[in-house]
Amino acid sequence: MVSEFQSLSSAQSVFEGVKSERLFSGNAALSYGEFLHGMRRFSTAKELYQKIIQTMSEIKDFGDPNNFGACNMRSQEVAIAVACALGQLEAHVGNFGDAEEILTTALKPMEEHFGPQHPKVGVILTYIALMYRLKSTAERSSSLLIQEGLFRKAIELLKAPSLEVDGADENVNRKDIIALARGGYAETLLVQQSRKAGGERLKHWAETAWGNRWMSLGEALELSESSPKVPIIDTRKSLIIAKTG
Repeated sequence: MVSEFQSLSSAQSVFEGVKSERLFSGNAALSYGEFLHGMRRFSTAKELYQKIIQTMSEIKDFGDPNNFGACNMRSQEVAIAVACALGQLEAHVGNFGDAEEILTTALKPMEEHFGPQHPKVGVILTYIALMYRLKSTAERSSSLLIQEGLFRKAIELLKAPSLEVDGADENVNRKDIIALARGGYAETLLVQQSRKAGGERLKHWAETAWGNRWMSLGEALELSESSPKVPIIDTRKSLIIAKTG
């Protein structure tokens, strides 16, 4: 699947070509949902996400290779990933109450499936923190302490390298996710005069590490409902999908 949407026209043809095939199972359907999501076709993407969740909840035989959830991943991982995608979509359209409920609910099975200290838990925490950041901007409210705590915990679970390690180092795993978490954490420090220096250091590392070609780190952090580019954190591979809709 064309998970990074490098060619939107070719991606569209690929997805349309397999929609009616047996291969269009939970994992493939989720990739198509993310494609629609990234194109800002929010209502269609939401319907597909919800269909995947409903269909998977009705599956009795998870060992059947032809069931809706089986395609390169365990069904439980697909179920968690689609819930995270739906939670992000709700945040992108301003439904913050639904987004918070969906994302925090997805956190428990993620911890149970992978373990509470697994980096994938840090991936979800990163987006929950970003959701609070987006919410505070939209509602002109403050959730600085909540954001700071979530970003700090996410960075710990993501096993972020020391700031002494060059952000451009290709050996850093989940580099864009770590850059996003550190960039968000930096923003919470920059507004505190006594911690501004630390924030500047974090920001510099994050900007150096950021490697997404479709949008800048600043665009990902300053996302609004009217933003032409929509970043989607894919928990399956711990990467950021972003493209102009």
